[in-house]
Amino acid sequence: MTDVLRRGRASLAFSFFAQGATFALLVTRIPAIQDRYGVSDALLPAFLAAVPILAGVGSVTTEQLVKRIRPSRLLRWSQPVVLLALLGVGSGDRLVELAVALGAFGLAVGALDASMNMLGVSLQRAYGRSIMLGFHATYSLGGIVGASLAWVGAHWHLSLFVSYLPVVLVLLPAAFVGSRWYVDGDAASGIEADAGTGGVVDAGAGKGQAESGALVFRLLLPLCLVMTFAYIGDSTVSNWSAKYLQDVLGSSEQLATVPYNVYMVMTLVGRAVGDFGVRRFGAVAVVRLGAVVAALGFAVVAVAPGAWVGMLGFTLLGLGLCVLVPQTFAAAGRLFPGASDAAIARLNIFNYVGFLIGSPLVGALGDAWNYRGAMLVPMVLVLATLGYARSFAPEPDRYGDGHERPRTADVGRGSNGL
Repeated sequence: MTDVLRRGRASLAFSFFAQGATFALLVTRIPAIQDRYGVSDALLPAFLAAVPILAGVGSVTTEQLVKRIRPSRLLRWSQPVVLLALLGVGSGDRLVELAVALGAFGLAVGALDASMNMLGVSLQRAYGRSIMLGFHATYSLGGIVGASLAWVGAHWHLSLFVSYLPVVLVLLPAAFVGSRWYVDGDAASGIEADAGTGGVVDAGAGKGQAESGALVFRLLLPLCLVMTFAYIGDSTVSNWSAKYLQDVLGSSEQLATVPYNVYMVMTLVGRAVGDFGVRRFGAVAVVRLGAVVAALGFAVVAVAPGAWVGMLGFTLLGLGLCVLVPQTFAAAGRLFPGASDAAIARLNIFNYVGFLIGSPLVGALGDAWNYRGAMLVPMVLVLATLGYARSFAPEPDRYGDGHERPRTADVGRGSNGL
């Protein structure tokens, strides 16, 4: 039984790694994609916005599909589509081909992100301890590897197809073979019950509760806001760190490429040790600390007198922001134990909402005011996470005002389904 969980954990970690590398290979070669297809600067934002919008559609669709199809099966088939779509981006030469490839990428990545986190939450429940940050650490590692491979391709002036093909040829069969060992939520619950009590659980109970529509948006809303705020902060770093360091802090063009790499490395470090912090101090304390460190990072960036102090700010941002997203998914799974798949699919939409809001928001504020001031906005939003920290408690059975919170197992038993 333990071997089943271990294999499931390892195969899912590889899936996170593969997705991190795939996404990095796409976003870090956007200038090359623009040149290959002749996408104008005016048209480029529309193409870039289409991916998270379609990913949101894919996540919504996944919420409905998991009522009938196991998340492991969705992940098994969505990951190859994402990888082949990446190869499609690198092999076409007409705008319509780019649109089709990015459309397939967006829809599939929504299903992929949702199903990966569904399996991660169910495995964490079976393990009985925090392991979600470890999955997201492998995603960060994949992102670093993908960005490094993209740099090699750009340095050697390789075509997109030549850059992408070896990666797809390695990751595609490995991910497909590894998918044999994915462990779904009902299977994980059965293993947990058999190993711990020798009893038998109803493998269809969770799915039945999900089908009853037992999600109360009032309970999920704080986590949706935290997810949005976290991705506003993340997209600010990914889209504006280089420009900020070069244009505001006066760094060289080469040095301006370093902050995002530092941010990704610190994200990996923070997630690699974050599960130990959750086990020792609890999710609430880790989320609060992450929010404070991230807010401090934005403050340091905003007041930095030069590039190296700005680099310190981006380092703090990586350490702070890295814990928020994995813990938000884990909290949704705890809050709705009988409908965690549907909750995670719905929560995952706000990943893309934050990504869509963050970059244009900072850009508009930077143009209208100044970029130092613009950095204070994500700082305030990240600090607002402190107000929702109670939602990350292991057993959030109170609203915080002395009134009992309705048990999620009982939600949906009324005539109106709420």
